[in-house]
Amino acid sequence: QVQLVESGGGLVQAGGSLRLSCSASGSILSINVMGWYRQAPGKQRELVAGITSGGMTNYADSVKGRFTIFRDNVKNAVFLQMNSLKPEDTAVYYCNANGVTRGHQYFGVWGQGTLVTVSS
Repeated sequence: QVQLVESGGGLVQAGGSLRLSCSASGSILSINVMGWYRQAPGKQRELVAGITSGGMTNYADSVKGRFTIFRDNVKNAVFLQMNSLKPEDTAVYYCNANGVTRGHQYFGVWGQGTLVTVSS
């Protein structure tokens, strides 16, 4: 069983910065893709940023140039550095990971979510 634990959310003023962290634990052989999603009240969950084990990244247009995703493959962790935050970035942010367990089973798991609130 693979679990994700997130941290780093909170309240910040517009223009400020936050860093989210997500750590995976369990019977992990490899993690292929890790990503951050967010869900604002009344809206669907959307991809914010993703990163492969080789370091390839992709971002939502709305966060390009402001957010940076990076990971530590040794620690099975992924991070999201968020700069120049805007009120519209307010949402619950979820970590996601897809990979293979030591039992050679594919997995896809979500974290519990961490709330980011940006005040104007």
